[in-house]
Amino acid sequence: MKKVLSIAGSDPSGGAGIQADIKTITAHKMYAMTAVTALTVQNTTGVFGVFEAPAKFVAKEIDAVMEDIFPDAVKIGMVSDEGIVRTIADRLAFWEAKNIVCDPVMVATSGGRLMSEGAAEALSEALIPLAAVITPNIPEAEALSGFPVRNRKDMLRAAERIAKRYRGWILVKGGHLPDTADDLLFREGEAVWFEGDKVDNPNTHGTGCTLSSAIACGLADGKTVEESVRAAKAYLTGALRDGLDLGRGSGPLNHCYAL
Repeated sequence: MKKVLSIAGSDPSGGAGIQADIKTITAHKMYAMTAVTALTVQNTTGVFGVFEAPAKFVAKEIDAVMEDIFPDAVKIGMVSDEGIVRTIADRLAFWEAKNIVCDPVMVATSGGRLMSEGAAEALSEALIPLAAVITPNIPEAEALSGFPVRNRKDMLRAAERIAKRYRGWILVKGGHLPDTADDLLFREGEAVWFEGDKVDNPNTHGTGCTLSSAIACGLADGKTVEESVRAAKAYLTGALRDGLDLGRGSGPLNHCYAL
């Protein structure tokens, strides 16, 4: 059985964070492990509190997994503290972790920043360079590239700018585009577009977590990055089209729709 480690925060409502990752990994018939970076107080209507784990404790979580059940892939989700970011980078480099997928959760859907400047700088300097794939959405691509992204042409410009600093693949997610859900996979001048229609479903809580975990599953299974992204996008689209409707806000996906 393939093993995937999720390094992310906890969502008690079960739609995002490590809970979404565990469900996604399990739906791919793989073994899920976690290193919890923070406890959050959230549900489908918003985030109401964050209790961060000490960086040394996160290091011990990662070490405990790595020395016993070494993962075939690693997914990294929201990490808001600079010390934790650098600690994760240090431990992953020490253990020579492979197939790292980093979801650079920097900006909330509402537009608010989820990271301090120091944490964002540490993410760019220490953690993203270790990743095989990073998965910024359009607001995050704007933060990483430094200019507005409004259409496919802008997505390509942003990917080209980001690629000047990172060796791995960049998946610019187009879910914020007005009419389509086209995604761009880019590295070293090579661009691959994954076209997709907008799914008429307001319940999108945890979509970024789900997609990045599914990509990690593909890599763990020996697929190429392009194959992993294509399969992950199809999985996410199916989970959205299932139409699960829970909660009073933007509800979660049905991660087990295909089981």
